[in-house]
Amino acid sequence: MLRITELKLPLDHQEGAIKSTILTRLDMAEEDLIAYKIFRRAHDARKRNEIHLIYALDVEIKNEQSILSRLKNDPKISLTPDTSYRFVTQAPKNLTMRPVVIGTGPCGLFAGLILAQMGFCPIILERGKEVRERTKDTFGLWRKRQFNPESNVQFGEGGAGTFSDGKLYTQIKDPNHYGRKVLTEFVKAGAPAEILYVSKPHIGTYRLVTIVEQMRATIESLGGEIRFQSRVDRIEIENGQVRGVTAHGEVISSHHVVLAVGHSARDTFKMLYESGVYIEAKPFSVGFRIEHPQSLIDRCRFGNYADNPILGAAEYKLVHHCKNGRSVYSFCMCPGGTVVAATSEAEHVVTNGMSQYSRNERNANSGIVVGITPDDYPGHPLAGIDYQRRLEAHAYILGGKTYAAPGQLVGDFLANISSTSFGKVMPSYLPDVHLCNLDSALPDYAIAAIREAIPAFAKKILGFAMPDAVLTGVETRTSSPIRIKRNACYQSINTKGLYPAGEGAGYAGGILSAAVDGIQVAEALALDMVSTKR
Repeated sequence: MLRITELKLPLDHQEGAIKSTILTRLDMAEEDLIAYKIFRRAHDARKRNEIHLIYALDVEIKNEQSILSRLKNDPKISLTPDTSYRFVTQAPKNLTMRPVVIGTGPCGLFAGLILAQMGFCPIILERGKEVRERTKDTFGLWRKRQFNPESNVQFGEGGAGTFSDGKLYTQIKDPNHYGRKVLTEFVKAGAPAEILYVSKPHIGTYRLVTIVEQMRATIESLGGEIRFQSRVDRIEIENGQVRGVTAHGEVISSHHVVLAVGHSARDTFKMLYESGVYIEAKPFSVGFRIEHPQSLIDRCRFGNYADNPILGAAEYKLVHHCKNGRSVYSFCMCPGGTVVAATSEAEHVVTNGMSQYSRNERNANSGIVVGITPDDYPGHPLAGIDYQRRLEAHAYILGGKTYAAPGQLVGDFLANISSTSFGKVMPSYLPDVHLCNLDSALPDYAIAAIREAIPAFAKKILGFAMPDAVLTGVETRTSSPIRIKRNACYQSINTKGLYPAGEGAGYAGGILSAAVDGIQVAEALALDMVSTKR
């Protein structure tokens, strides 16, 4: 089978245009074309009133070798690579211990799934509740201001990614096609098949709920065990070797533990640090959420093609390098979505963005965040967590101590005056937005950087600095503030048998990269279990 890349067609091309373009591109007769399928479909909207679709196609033809030889100098035509997944090993029957996976976010789920598929029957521990009960608790904060510290946007089955846009693309290098394995498993669990070929696939929150449930059922059917409301309070370490974990008062013996807790498990990080596991501070970003009418973004990005069903709701990705040396960028942009309360600690306020599969809510939202480094929060390795907490606790106070988010209109923010009423843009954050002046919500250097960046972004997206757009704060959980360093075997550099993984350990950012990291860690763990036979 041949792969043809960068095949460009008009957005409104006819159904038969792909076939005829294949025949022209390969200079072959129609009877020699057996079949084709779309491997990837993207769009080129650099000229917003002349948008094209860009295809990568896998084509089955007669006389493949002769055509490939004839077109050997065309870099856009090649043999289709083999992207099928192959297990690195299978569990022997004489294993005396089961591996433990801590966390059921994308990383933990895929680590558990791969281990189960290889026959290792993992025990998976989740501090929160199963996904539907967790959803009720999350809505309890949004609708009734009732906060559950163990069951919320951050904690529970599916991890933080369950309440997000459900983006399934990443910029990581993936020579072994692990990302294809992730997408294939999602489709098996009920995701729409289009995620296998659209260039920027997403699922959305409500669909993720059912997908997570189906993946749990698959893991259990293969001999895996998932225990909810089982927070790990202690890692048992002896002479630099993991011996097990203590969860819900029970000691579970294991020499192989995957740590996939996510970026908000602050008490777990503290426990690990106090247990001697090597941890270091790492950079992350802080800022606000900004909301505009989605129609404004659509018109700016797609012009006359706004509302085209193939294009869907428009996205953006922005960055600005400031005079004070800081960089401001858009983060986790959610087309047609909502801003959500995402705290994991009482009397703190944290924002994040979420979309459903349809992406049809009235507002577009995105984090507008400033990069910071450990130089901004010097001290011990957990100093970044203290920094986050100070901002989140202050946001709670600015919001009126009711879990409302502090907010300000963009025009007022740029002028440094308090907002008193909303304009054309009504914020989506629940339970409420309390208008104020956000000037004290972030350090001075961050406020100055964002004030410089918003007008600069308006030069790229007309209307971005519209006075009635709304900022809500604070956005602090952009990535983990720590990294639990690991070696080439994916184990902690000073604790054998502990496998730091995913976003919380500082090795991923987003659903797909976290899931891929889970697969890689599961493979390394399985090979070690087979070689050590324990």
